[in-house]
Amino acid sequence: MAAELILHHYQSSPFSEKVRLVLGMKGLAWRSVIVPVMLPKPDVMALTGGYRRTPFLQIGADIYCDTALMCRVIDRLAPQPPLYPRESAGLADIVAQWADSSLFWTAVPFTMQPAGAAHIFAGAPPEFLKAFGSDRAAMTPAMRRAPDADAGSAVDAYFGRLEAMLGDGRAFLLGAAPCIADFAAVQSVWYMRRAPPVAARLAPHRRVAAWFERVAAFGHGTPVPMTSAEAIAAAAAASGETAPATVAGGEAFAAGDAVTVSAADYAHDEIAGAVVGLDGDEVVIARSDPRAGDVHVHFPRIGFHIKAIKKEAA
Repeated sequence: MAAELILHHYQSSPFSEKVRLVLGMKGLAWRSVIVPVMLPKPDVMALTGGYRRTPFLQIGADIYCDTALMCRVIDRLAPQPPLYPRESAGLADIVAQWADSSLFWTAVPFTMQPAGAAHIFAGAPPEFLKAFGSDRAAMTPAMRRAPDADAGSAVDAYFGRLEAMLGDGRAFLLGAAPCIADFAAVQSVWYMRRAPPVAARLAPHRRVAAWFERVAAFGHGTPVPMTSAEAIAAAAAASGETAPATVAGGEAFAAGDAVTVSAADYAHDEIAGAVVGLDGDEVVIARSDPRAGDVHVHFPRIGFHIKAIKKEAA
């Protein structure tokens, strides 16, 4: 694989762990850029144009947002072993989408109860905790955190379902081989295990615990440190050498249309650019930055909204 994969992430990010384990399953070498946990993120903005969620993947001047898309890109570049085995086609995506949404938004907030947060943020100064809380509240203004009793009940039910999926002795959620469903689901277990008082809730689910160890054993491949300045320079050096992108017929936007793209669920920051690619799976916009040069920013269609930028009257 000739393309250099640059993952922008931070250590405690669950979605970053999802991608790191995918890279480990593929046995890949990759460049590791550590980004700030919260705003401001000037180097991130230079590359993404405003997308602030972590992680994102860079390949030259192509910037891929959202792990659902990132994992497909990695699988295209390194198809063996497959992340989307033919025998679990369709079902794997459905389970992964549930794990990335319902399971994640139950398990992670539940882990952040006081007993868990004391471990997640051990040693953090009060000013950091206050800033982090404000940052995350701004990202999820419409979300309501479930009471611990309700969230705990849902955690028990969800992990009971995973336990049942593994009940026939299979090694992974959908069969003998790992797939995207495993990596989407494992991130929530990984995060809960960082807080032992909360992780005790997983104790009855012994098959889930053994499955977690099998997935975690893939490791993270071979990360090589890289600075954000070096990543920006790599994007600038690759300007004009982006991946092919086309606009499919029948779409609501044409090549060159000025649009914004924003996440539908949380962190609704609008990223502006000109449409260069659009189909049922992906939207690609072109944008320019004084430091990063001309880049293409990629988003999945599912989970993102595209809006036209209204032209000002002359």
